[in-house]
Amino acid sequence: MLWQILSEYFAAARPAAHADPLAEYFHRNPGRLIDKWHHYFEIYHRHFARFRGQSPVVIEIGVFHGGSLQMWRNYFGAGARIVGIDVDPRCRQFEDDATTILIGDQADRGFLAEVRARFPRVDIVIDDGGHTMVQQTTTFEELYPHLQPHGVYLCEDVDTSYSPDFGGGLRREGTFVEFSKTLIDRLHAWVTTQPGQELDRFAYTTFALHFYESVVVVEKRPIDPPQRSQTGRSSF
Repeated sequence: MLWQILSEYFAAARPAAHADPLAEYFHRNPGRLIDKWHHYFEIYHRHFARFRGQSPVVIEIGVFHGGSLQMWRNYFGAGARIVGIDVDPRCRQFEDDATTILIGDQADRGFLAEVRARFPRVDIVIDDGGHTMVQQTTTFEELYPHLQPHGVYLCEDVDTSYSPDFGGGLRREGTFVEFSKTLIDRLHAWVTTQPGQELDRFAYTTFALHFYESVVVVEKRPIDPPQRSQTGRSSF
């Protein structure tokens, strides 16, 4: 019943379809099969809209039936390079002039190094792959640092962090959600780093962390040391 309650809640909260081109595409889907939770579309559009019409390089891990590859191409527009990664060799059939398909295991660091070498600039990574803890964590460790300085990393279906079938469990050590919580501390390395210690690179390359139901988004941006000042007249 929980999934039904969540579906009804997010359906009621969802903005009108005309305000969200991804939701509109999904609900009229003219192409291949897409399987998505409805509340994801608002999250996608919130973080990806600035890349539309900018010829981004987008890596999507987890191709399924190839429908989302078509959706991303439609959303980002002409010039976008969509890179689909999957372990199923049947997904090669979805390759075309704007879409590259790579067959490999996202938990294989050697394979991900090959991805980085082939695509030296990446704007967006969408992890919708196998959803296991080792897959999600390994992929973030290997591809987040590779994102261009203003890129966006999105990992979806992180509810598997609470599922034993995927290696998860509530507050269980080693889940992607628990790993993501450590990123909050790393974001504050400006405060926690002791004199003489090297500042965590994550702190000066990351602008924000966003936590949604089943989705984690990390935004990159070059960050200067925090500054504080005062303006205006003293009141007493």
